[in-house]
Amino acid sequence: MTDNSRRGRPVMLGQNQYGKAENRVVKITRDGATHHIKDLNVSVALSGDMEEVHYSGSNANVLPTDTTKNTVYAFAKEYGIESAEQFGIHLARHFVTSQEPIKTARIRIEEYAWERIETSDANSRFIGADDVKHSFVRKGQETRVAQITYDGSSWEVISGLKDLVVMNSTNSEFWGYVKDKYTTLPEAYDRILATQVSGRWRFNWTGDEQKMPNWDKSYDQVRKHMLQAFAETYSLSLQQTLYQMGSRIIENRSEIDEVRFSLPNKHHFLVDLKPFGLENDTAEGAVYLAADRPYGLIEATILRDGCEPHIPVDLTNL
Repeated sequence: MTDNSRRGRPVMLGQNQYGKAENRVVKITRDGATHHIKDLNVSVALSGDMEEVHYSGSNANVLPTDTTKNTVYAFAKEYGIESAEQFGIHLARHFVTSQEPIKTARIRIEEYAWERIETSDANSRFIGADDVKHSFVRKGQETRVAQITYDGSSWEVISGLKDLVVMNSTNSEFWGYVKDKYTTLPEAYDRILATQVSGRWRFNWTGDEQKMPNWDKSYDQVRKHMLQAFAETYSLSLQQTLYQMGSRIIENRSEIDEVRFSLPNKHHFLVDLKPFGLENDTAEGAVYLAADRPYGLIEATILRDGCEPHIPVDLTNL
């Protein structure tokens, strides 16, 4: 359907994209007897001159999603996977530069970490010390994530993590809040503060003329500063803790200009044990009910002074 044939119609095509989602790729690198694992879940989204496929069904500008899947696996073999970010950059550059109709590529990646299994010395005597270098156990903490977007001239790299559960068993209070006729929550001067961190941070690297960050080192350092801020902040609110976590990252990592967190408050309520003749005092070590829902959800973006926000407000909820 041409533009002329659409004249006078009260309908137009808005934002659109397509691609192959959740390509699960595991790359094993063998360094002699020592093996290394990269375990990724890669989603490709492409956009550009795609009006005709929507209006008339013409696939003349469409790179099949099956091709994007094949590219993910071929690139894992051809180029390896140095880091989630680097792999996403390779893919995004390829799709935009090799296909004229494609103007923007967005690559989203989840990375699942593995660690080596430690074996006993006694066991090593029987199977050989080198054999243990290819055995791993899946880490059960956070999932590392990355989103790489390329429009042919500039890059946007947003890294992050999700499902990192942390807890302070003290050094947290919550009082002095607004009260109305529906308020039943008692003030707390010694409470558990626990949350399941979902965070994203945007790099100020926007192109090849700049020195590229060391993606893995940056991730490790951001995670370290985030956790240290959580542990070292005497918290009067989860909002205060969130701000300290983001501030610590901005202050210590010059390659990052923006941080966004979604922190669900994983509530722990003191159990009323008085019916059983028992006091449940936090000073003595208390018993709590861990409630999974409903939960308070605290969200905010922390920026380097002078920078504009670019991380979508819903990205930390994906």
